[in-house]
Amino acid sequence: MKILGAILSLRKTGLFGGIIGGAIGAAFGVFLTTTIRSLQGLSNEWSIEADSPWNVIVLVVSVTFTLGFLIGVGSMTDWLKWTIGRPGSDGHYHPRKGKPYWHRFLDMDTNHKIVGIQYGLLGMIVFLVGGTFALIFRTELAQPGLQYISADDYNNLIGLHGQVMFVAVLLGVGAMANYLVPLMIGAQDMAFPRLNGFAFWINVPAVILLLSGLFVGGFDTGWTAYPPLSLKAQLGMQLSLSAVFILGFSSIFGAINLIVTTFLMRAPGMSLFRMPIFVWAVLATSLLQLTATQFLGLSFLMVALQRAAGLPFFDPVLGDVTLYQHLFWFYSHPTVYIWVLPGLGIISELLPVFSRKPLFGYSFIALSSAGIAIMGYLVWAHHMWASAMDPFLRIPFMLTTLLVAVPTGVKFFSWLATMWEGRIVFATPMYFTLGAFVLFLLGGLTGPPSALVVTGLHLHDSHFVVAHFHITVFGGFIFAYFAALYYWFPKMTGRMYSETLGKLHFILMFVGFIVFALMLFRMGLLGMRRRIADYDPLLGSGDFGDLNTIATIAAFVSGFSVPIMLFNFVYSLAYGRIAASNPWRSRGLEWQISSPPPELNYSELPQIVGNPYDYGLAGSVYAIVAPQDRAKDQLDQVEHPEIAAGGPALPAPAAGD
Repeated sequence: MKILGAILSLRKTGLFGGIIGGAIGAAFGVFLTTTIRSLQGLSNEWSIEADSPWNVIVLVVSVTFTLGFLIGVGSMTDWLKWTIGRPGSDGHYHPRKGKPYWHRFLDMDTNHKIVGIQYGLLGMIVFLVGGTFALIFRTELAQPGLQYISADDYNNLIGLHGQVMFVAVLLGVGAMANYLVPLMIGAQDMAFPRLNGFAFWINVPAVILLLSGLFVGGFDTGWTAYPPLSLKAQLGMQLSLSAVFILGFSSIFGAINLIVTTFLMRAPGMSLFRMPIFVWAVLATSLLQLTATQFLGLSFLMVALQRAAGLPFFDPVLGDVTLYQHLFWFYSHPTVYIWVLPGLGIISELLPVFSRKPLFGYSFIALSSAGIAIMGYLVWAHHMWASAMDPFLRIPFMLTTLLVAVPTGVKFFSWLATMWEGRIVFATPMYFTLGAFVLFLLGGLTGPPSALVVTGLHLHDSHFVVAHFHITVFGGFIFAYFAALYYWFPKMTGRMYSETLGKLHFILMFVGFIVFALMLFRMGLLGMRRRIADYDPLLGSGDFGDLNTIATIAAFVSGFSVPIMLFNFVYSLAYGRIAASNPWRSRGLEWQISSPPPELNYSELPQIVGNPYDYGLAGSVYAIVAPQDRAKDQLDQVEHPEIAAGGPALPAPAAGD
């Protein structure tokens, strides 16, 4: 009965109101568009083909559905009240009688911690959907011949997998940034709390639109949606284009909020070079999102308008097909750094904690994030070696791509120096951090063969590129994200997870993924193309079948490690032992207050008086927190005895280094 009551109580949530509002908005959009088209004597005949009149209707419905959802969920309520001269809410959470606390995660909320968890929950759902798509088409590839799905279904799933995982990673970035940045800089909340909630809820109708495309033909273009193929795809393509365009608003609004919060709401004494490295990484990421997202939205909007209205942007005669690739990759290569910069920031946060040493080269690591962000704008054309781009441009883009290794190398050598002769504590977050280090290093080492024109032309569109991309993203974000989830789980919940299950999750995911990636590298070097549903078993010295079988088994091993993590978290949330307020003995500002943090984080602004990573320096203090805010038990209990042991094995670097 309790479960039934909980299900029925969903009717009282903002999410339910958003679904109703979205349905009304969609119906209104269909009625408005079909009526206008009928008055103009145009056809409204239902069809999912590329030339369907529903390309126009879908564009309008995508907008009205999204607006209806946002109004229904309550994300625009205060703004609409202010528009008509009525007072809005105070922006704070007020418990209501008969409404459980967990409804907050399904309602419009302005608290950055709730918004961060909302991002994380939606991101995990989307991640599981995208991963399921991958396992389905990976099963098809296990042996030559079409066995389980058709070639069309394979193409649809592989395109959706790419775009869905693209969204999942962005949601994961939003989860970490929204939850942690205000806590880390000593702020009570984000600069624009209502905009923060609004930016999250935009994602929900966009995800619904994206996944709905599967039911109206899907799209067979792959995740890049290159024309002219995207101009000939079925109606699902139009839904995908609309969904990604709408998602861009979330990135832009979230970036504005994080930039303003970081520059204007830091605690007294926190100069830029006293900020945590993760905040530096998020700042660089936000600047990328703010300035590059428009190019992806523009390229997708132009394709959508060409499908709906015949505007010849990418027509081979009247337009320029290659223009799309320039617009698309001008955003889509920097987006790799939007994914990995927060992950690299997490690595930089966790290594000093679990090495019990100061972070080596703090200033250089901080500035290297800005360097990677700047260089990210200068390398996009290395995706276009095989395109109609002027061959002369290959050389400068090859050189700028290779130069990205410089700021990235700064991070690697600083991380190695941080761990050197430290007292390393092998807890689950540290295992995932080291896994991220290894995988991202392999991703970096396999990048130059694709960047060099002489080898990149041969590796282009092969499984080598697939392996390089996946190992870079898994190392640069996925493993780092899981490290962050384990590390900050006690902060978010006040409970400890199971170390045994956490380490089992790491072993299965790391071993499974590294085997999977190595098989793909080998197949790519043997000449296996990506985005193909079937292959000749005699190609590749007859090894394609065996290599694909091993890769598929490894993918399942890695994929099935994720439910172990989810069980660990759910069980620990309900039955896990109470965690100390600072189980890792971290110097981070967020760990100096109780776990979970109070509603407004700090009753008084903390004072920053030192450097954030001076582990082992006797008498070193980073922040002074008001007595009423300070966690009472943080010196009484630690999670690993080694953490409470003495200082660093080597003298610490000078303050500020």
